[in-house]
Amino acid sequence: MQERQLHSFPLPDASFWQKAVVWANAHFDRVLHLAPSRYEYPHGTFLRGIACGALEEVKAQAGEAFEALSVATSAQPDWWFGHLGYDLKNEREDLQSHNPVQQGFHDLAFFRPKHWLYEAQGHLVIESIENPVGLIEEIQSTPLPPLYTVLPPLQPHTLKEAYLATVERLRQHIEDGDVYEINYCQEFSAKIPELDMARVFLALQKHSHTPFGAFYRCEDQWMAGASPERFLKRPGQQLISHPIKGTAPRHEDAVLDQKLKIGLRESEKERAENLMIVDLVRNDLARSCRAGSITVEELFGLYSFPQVHQMISTVTGFLKEGITSVEAIARAFPMGSMTGAPKIKVMELIEQYEPARRGLFSGAVGFFTPTGDFDFNVVIRSLFYNADNQKLSYQVGSAITYDSVPEQEYQECLVKAEAMQRALGSTPQKASPTVR
Repeated sequence: MQERQLHSFPLPDASFWQKAVVWANAHFDRVLHLAPSRYEYPHGTFLRGIACGALEEVKAQAGEAFEALSVATSAQPDWWFGHLGYDLKNEREDLQSHNPVQQGFHDLAFFRPKHWLYEAQGHLVIESIENPVGLIEEIQSTPLPPLYTVLPPLQPHTLKEAYLATVERLRQHIEDGDVYEINYCQEFSAKIPELDMARVFLALQKHSHTPFGAFYRCEDQWMAGASPERFLKRPGQQLISHPIKGTAPRHEDAVLDQKLKIGLRESEKERAENLMIVDLVRNDLARSCRAGSITVEELFGLYSFPQVHQMISTVTGFLKEGITSVEAIARAFPMGSMTGAPKIKVMELIEQYEPARRGLFSGAVGFFTPTGDFDFNVVIRSLFYNADNQKLSYQVGSAITYDSVPEQEYQECLVKAEAMQRALGSTPQKASPTVR
């Protein structure tokens, strides 16, 4: 059996990682590039690196997917990279998904890489089955392609009038006491016969610097992501989650930008949204953590990204004896920030009111280490390409509460879509500066 050998080199310049994405996408059908920007983020950002090629893989649909992942990672403790799709909810609860889906990802897929290049302690570390010097030379000699200028505009599956009407119906569910808060999303797509998603990702990186950005390829399915949110991280025996609820647009005028940020901080609606999801995450972590160990380290923290200000809280806990990494993830999945509360009823309503399945959107991308630690993002602010049906798509949404104003929720979706539209070379539809 081929195994990787470890080597260490001086850190290359910043263009190395851009070239590495282009190189890996051209040579392998299993690729995960973890691409964090330099942010001061609680408990750190993603590790920076790229994994490609598969020594071993596991793919599964909801039913016994988490068990398949557990068997694979237990039998071969190593670096494992991959994704968890939103429809794994059907494995955890008595739920179903019948709506059409544009993407073609399995509900779960992970691979153990042939090549794993990453930054550690000021060095470039390469674990590879091949000569690492040759890999570096191949990557360094890879030309960077031009960014796309204009691609066909992605069209909404839900017209604005229908979106606004659905928000009103969801508010009625809240008034009736069915739910307290629900994350309602809409999808945009276009048919594009040939698309180089590495080029799309490089353009997205140019417009949106985030702590959990990632480029992901799984066979003929791609994701170019600019996620600002962590789902779950395990360092040692600790679990860490960073739920996001609360959004305000950025403004190029510094004074107005600060006013928008202050408005977000002082918004009773946004704080209520965030607090409800914090309580939900505390409950999710309590399924795996020792009694009394759950802590809200930060409540209503404000963090600024290129397009938006976000309200982010930090919830931590310590694992019970005997709980494995896969069990901890499964017990918290899907993340509360992308569902709402109460979780099961909300997921039923999402299936009822969203015309398309979410697929990898609202899922997670990340990795396990050889010691069983892990780090996974929340798949939002991401573009997906399915080469089988030639569909490029993205989904955006917002949290609906009884206090929601439908037009403002629609505007929030436009704000979240801005960087993705710019990456495709289209002019974003401007959101109102009064959002939140």
